[in-house]
Amino acid sequence: VQLQACGGGLVQAGGCLRLSCVASGGTFSSYAMGWFRQAPGKEREFVAASGERAHYGDSVKGRFTISRDNAENTVHLQMNRLRPEDTAVYYCAAAITVATLKLQGYNVSWGQGTLVTVSS
Repeated sequence: VQLQACGGGLVQAGGCLRLSCVASGGTFSSYAMGWFRQAPGKEREFVAASGERAHYGDSVKGRFTISRDNAENTVHLQMNRLRPEDTAVYYCAAAITVATLKLQGYNVSWGQGTLVTVSS
């Protein structure tokens, strides 16, 4: 599956952004879809995933919402109440299961990343 993410940008703290990721080349509804992020000098971390239910990283719970539109082969990440520490490159990902996504192993498909910058 090929993934194309968009929607990043510059926003002030407290603001919001919506990321989108369009998938092609696979059966979208059969994939667990997720978002990860990597800040400068840090390891890539799990943000959110959509499988049978939604999963969230602790740092974004209550602020970010993942949703998917199987008819449009698209997954979204609505990010509210953004903080400077949310600044990172955000990556869309797909795998067979949410557990596989979280392992970030060889059987995960990745999008190209989109930069989110939150100013204080």
